[in-house]
Amino acid sequence: MIKRMTLKQFVFIIPLLCFIGVFSIYPILTSFLYTFFDYRTNDQQYNSFYISEKFNAPLFVEDCDYVNYFISADMTLVSEEDQQVFASIQEEVTAMKEQYEGETATRNFQSGEKDEVASFVEKISGEITAIYDKYPDVEFYNRENMETILQDLSGTIVQSNFVGGSNYARLVQDGRFWAALLHTVIFMVCSVTLEFVLGMCLALIMNKAMKGIGIVRTIALIPWAIPTAVSALMWSYLYDGSYGVVSKIFDVIGIIPDQTSMLLTAGGAMASAILADVWKTTPYMALLLLAGLQTIDRGLYESAAIDGASPVRTFFSITLPLMKPSILVALLFRTLDSFRVYDLIAILTSGGPGNGTETLSVYAYKLMFNQSNYGYGSVVVIGMFVCVAIIATIYVKVLGADVLRND
Repeated sequence: MIKRMTLKQFVFIIPLLCFIGVFSIYPILTSFLYTFFDYRTNDQQYNSFYISEKFNAPLFVEDCDYVNYFISADMTLVSEEDQQVFASIQEEVTAMKEQYEGETATRNFQSGEKDEVASFVEKISGEITAIYDKYPDVEFYNRENMETILQDLSGTIVQSNFVGGSNYARLVQDGRFWAALLHTVIFMVCSVTLEFVLGMCLALIMNKAMKGIGIVRTIALIPWAIPTAVSALMWSYLYDGSYGVVSKIFDVIGIIPDQTSMLLTAGGAMASAILADVWKTTPYMALLLLAGLQTIDRGLYESAAIDGASPVRTFFSITLPLMKPSILVALLFRTLDSFRVYDLIAILTSGGPGNGTETLSVYAYKLMFNQSNYGYGSVVVIGMFVCVAIIATIYVKVLGADVLRND
């Protein structure tokens, strides 16, 4: 029977709830918010959340100054008549600029303000372009710069970047996302399977009471102690197509057709990443399984030996059933860890060749940090979150171990 938590007990876990709220729930909710916007930090029109049209007044003032500056430099290259036109444009730009000087933030449009600004930008853009077009043979100092600044000036009318659920519709049709998901699943299944089998064998060895077992346990944990970034760099040298020891050995014994196949082909690069991950994290899997092995009563093994049970029968009838909670924890931790793999892939292959090893984490990183597209990148992250939830549910249901039960 589960006892109800008292108020005094609840007070003690408030710091934990605050920690979870700040570092777990808040990032998830923030990422979920981003998915409804076309949010890009490298584009001034999309670097915030705009549900309705806005006016970037500070940028408007700055662009007006640039327009006047460029005109001043180029007006000496045109006729006196066009110089007067340029001067008239400068006066109009100055008068318009003075209306918004002192404003420091993007804001909503006031009544009729949007049409006024749009008409102004369209008018001076047409007039300036017409003057430049009259002199095709003249090399103006700022003609290209003027085109850029006029385009930037029109961008001060910030359109709404609220896209609703269209980012999710885009995700469903994104072939690169599904390819990255497939690469992630392949990496996860292969690495976790090999790590579980090898980790169980290593745990059984380390569980034996024999001389020198402490040294064996220490040596076995060395790969896990090496930082992933260092491990990935080390394996990149071992896989090198020119002087890599591992790639050379595989080439000599016929596992690969050529020494360069390890990192220069999609299949070879994926196998290389899996092998590197298995080497590093098998000791971690063994450590988790060893903890489960040491909770089993030794008397059960003695009784099984008296009854004449073979080691294989003992393993499947006693060891595995009693280790089910430990196996759940070990597999769940490693599966979720391998599903979100980033650093190993990023350093070893960078998702290549030809995106052949690009996982969801690598794809999300490229979207958000290389392309500064946090809106769609957050959709990919939410997709990963859904996959992680599904994986955790499947593990608990299939293995049938209630790790939260306390009665």
